[in-house]
Amino acid sequence: MPDTSSLERCNWAEGDPLMRDYHDAEWGVPQRDSRMLWEMLMLEGFQAGLSWITILRKRDAFRAAFADFNPAKVAAFDERDIERLMANPGIVRARAKIEATIKGAQIYCDIQERGEGFAEFCWSFTDGQPVLGDGRSWAASTALSEKISKELKRHGFKFVGPTITYAWMQAIGIVNDHSLNCFRRHIEAN
Repeated sequence: MPDTSSLERCNWAEGDPLMRDYHDAEWGVPQRDSRMLWEMLMLEGFQAGLSWITILRKRDAFRAAFADFNPAKVAAFDERDIERLMANPGIVRARAKIEATIKGAQIYCDIQERGEGFAEFCWSFTDGQPVLGDGRSWAASTALSEKISKELKRHGFKFVGPTITYAWMQAIGIVNDHSLNCFRRHIEAN
């Protein structure tokens, strides 16, 4: 990516270089890769009650701990793996969130095995098109995030309330909530 230091961006991305880089390269870019969509949903779940910068700083450790978020591998994790993860200081050591990630991998695999594909499932709520926010206001959740949250819960996912779901939708580009003056507002791909 070219030098973006002089460009305007969303206010939340200005204070920390890691947040700036995440904003500039990933946040709000429509993600179509099923595995990456699942990884981001799981990371958003780990973020519940914490700040996103905490998760970003630990993302490499999360990836190492969860087999690069390979759903088939994570779905096979057992009690020994849970104990290993609970002892890992590089990640958020919350048993319920670890167990939810393993269960989430099993659900992901079930969706894939039924032939739907996780990306197709995720994007089905918007007919495959990003929703453009107004660029002025911020919502913690929306009617759409409530709908998707209910559907994720119906499948058995945990830590997918409407607020977490909305943050995930923003992160993976289902919703483009870049501010009006942000240089990323009208850029859909890297």
